Amino acid sequence: MSVWCQYFPETKVMSVTLATIKKNVSAVIVGKEKVIDLLLTALLADGHVLLEDVPGVGKTMLAKALAKSLGLEFRRIQFTPDLLPSDVTGINYFNQKLGEFQFRPGPVMTGILLADEINRATPRTQASLLEAMEERQVTVDGVTRPLPRPFLVIATQNPVELAGTFPLPEAQLDRFLMKLNLGYPTEKEENEIIRRFERQNPLAELQPVVTAAEVLEWQKRVRQVRVAEVTREYLVRIVRQTREEPALRYGASPRGSLALYRAAQALALVRERDFVVPEDVKELAGPILGHRLILHSNARLKGETPEKILEQILEKIPVPVEENGTSRGR
Repeated sequence: MSVWCQYFPETKVMSVTLATIKKNVSAVIVGKEKVIDLLLTALLADGHVLLEDVPGVGKTMLAKALAKSLGLEFRRIQFTPDLLPSDVTGINYFNQKLGEFQFRPGPVMTGILLADEINRATPRTQASLLEAMEERQVTVDGVTRPLPRPFLVIATQNPVELAGTFPLPEAQLDRFLMKLNLGYPTEKEENEIIRRFERQNPLAELQPVVTAAEVLEWQKRVRQVRVAEVTREYLVRIVRQTREEPALRYGASPRGSLALYRAAQALALVRERDFVVPEDVKELAGPILGHRLILHSNARLKGETPEKILEQILEKIPVPVEENGTSRGR
């Protein structure tokens, strides 16, 4: 019996499915086990993900593989400067045959939405996603419609080619639970990618291994994952320290604290534990808090980055002893 089953005996089948999801996605995506874990963490924590990396490293393929594995409807929007908010949310149009107005849903009405190159759209169009991401609903002409559940936005942006782009404002960045980078594969991984895609695209043969109802059940179970007092205090000290760093104009907000807390619970669930350990918090600090920190201009000129400052903060704050961090949560 797995560790998961000892903690949640009533969800034995679901523990097998979680492992199967990761295996299913890994059949297409080579060597990105940690990124897959973090993507599942965002899904279970009911958050959204911003993937920032150069073209061609598998961002779109990763989103498609996850959607297929979960059996969720997948839509992709190519963000461009001429994209309108109605192209995202949908419109009301007059049906001459019926003699009445009808709602034509936009691509946001889906399970997993890939917002490709989101920073190429105008701020007005970028903002059209805010309500969907935060409230899980869209409002068109005064009528509010709920989105399917679960709902996950995976947005991508190219950090290199910035001409003709509109940087995401802080309010939009804050809506993303985490920001991830895939990075280039190793020599061994790239050789495996070529071998795996030599005959055919493995994505075409990928089959769903879970239902939407099971994903929603996992999202409920995230809140049952226990967090020891010393682990929670460790999390709060990290967030508060970001507000006291001289190089940072603004540190993480209480929303950042809640995001880190919920993501730590979800990551523990992905790792088949019913309790959070301090290492979960430390591992997630960069992806969760990095894009929420705003540097002073002089610190930016000196070559400082939020990631470097977070590393310094994590080095300064002692990690609680694991035994104490877990035993008190039980």
